[in-house]
Amino acid sequence: MPRMLDVSEDVRAEIGDAEADRLLVGDNAPGSYDCTSCRTPGDSEQERTSTVLFVGDETAVLAFAHATCIPSQVVQVAEEQLQGAVRSITGNEGPDVNGFDAGRPQGAPTEQAVLGITSGLVLIDDELHPALVVEPTGAITRPGTDGSRGDEFLQLLLEQGFHPVHRTDQVPAVLHGWSILLAMGQLHAVLQPGTGGGAPVAWWQAHAPLQVTEGWRTAANKSQTVLVFAAPAGAIGQQPREDLLRDALDKAAADGLLVAAAMPLAGT
Repeated sequence: MPRMLDVSEDVRAEIGDAEADRLLVGDNAPGSYDCTSCRTPGDSEQERTSTVLFVGDETAVLAFAHATCIPSQVVQVAEEQLQGAVRSITGNEGPDVNGFDAGRPQGAPTEQAVLGITSGLVLIDDELHPALVVEPTGAITRPGTDGSRGDEFLQLLLEQGFHPVHRTDQVPAVLHGWSILLAMGQLHAVLQPGTGGGAPVAWWQAHAPLQVTEGWRTAANKSQTVLVFAAPAGAIGQQPREDLLRDALDKAAADGLLVAAAMPLAGT
């Protein structure tokens, strides 16, 4: 039976006309699937379905998503992330963060640390700025190491251009090449430059688009810039109110556990 599949020109160019046509007539395409964006079940015989191609340096993985979640597209993924993307597609633990590995003692379960992101408004010089606060669920270590050097999350971000924050009353410098993807008023991803000057890739991507408040979206559309603060696991925690979040940011900054960057807004 023909599937209600959307195959974008970019995806078709990658997989070829013959494979695209086989998908559209029902060959090599599942009836039911777990949406790669929101992870809830979908049915390509009953609802519009997007084909999403994850492409690494040497391998590629085709996944499916509700067309109402994300359009058909090619997503560039660093090769070391692709196995994590495969786990995400198959419903297991989410993808690694930019190739970072979760630090864990010998013999501990092999679960990966993932990034938690909280949105909020930060007051600087009497102006409200849209902000994202990034905190991993566990220690992050450098790829290929055994974790003996401890949590290297902040050091890895500093190497990518983030700046240390000692006070939160100043707007951080812009990190060129990075951006915040907002679509239809929802947060989809934090994008970083692709390798070798290629297309941007997702440093963090929401499994399902995250809602932001009307005030946050208004501030973001006004400034076209989002402030991104990052701290190691346990430095910020889950804060139920923006004033408490600001207090936690101030404390992390005072303790030398906070880095930040300003990123342009992509989308609306």
